[in-house]
Amino acid sequence: MELTRRDAVAALAALGATGGIAVGVRRVRDRERGEDAATDDASSGDDGPSERSADEGTVRATMVAVAKVVYPGAVDGIDGFVDRFLDGRLDGSAHARGLREAVGELADASQAWYDAPVEELPAADREELLRGIGADTAEEDPRGSTAERVRYYVVNDLLLALYASPTGGELVGIENPQGYPGGAESYTRGPP
Repeated sequence: MELTRRDAVAALAALGATGGIAVGVRRVRDRERGEDAATDDASSGDDGPSERSADEGTVRATMVAVAKVVYPGAVDGIDGFVDRFLDGRLDGSAHARGLREAVGELADASQAWYDAPVEELPAADREELLRGIGADTAEEDPRGSTAERVRYYVVNDLLLALYASPTGGELVGIENPQGYPGGAESYTRGPP
């Protein structure tokens, strides 16, 4: 199944991230013009990134690399899908800061254990990295341990994006994910 950027927008809409979409559109436009698309934490009124926060390029590359491990093998188009989803998630909010920090911790572990960034690891090593920090079995907690934060901000965000999208929802039998317009026709016909 091919994930599209349109699927990512539908997933963001299902999450109520419409403000994030506007920020994402601005970032895409800025990148196309060659302007600095770095986060504007100073203008968003927050305290700025912590020393463990990853820069936007690292966040994007790491999230794509992790998605290629946690998404089912039947899914294609991961790069564009995750990139567009992150346009709406990296919006200067507290969630965006938590995401950057969790990715920073995952990147630190990758450097310490494999002496390479997450995105340069083979898929088997990326999977082992997630298992090694405990993200595969950890409870999600945005204020918890590294494993709990990686589970919450990285793994769960990616899975939420996938299964909130129309294409990803089809993988698990959710024809009309919440927030995706399917019309009354899809509700009145019986199962296939």
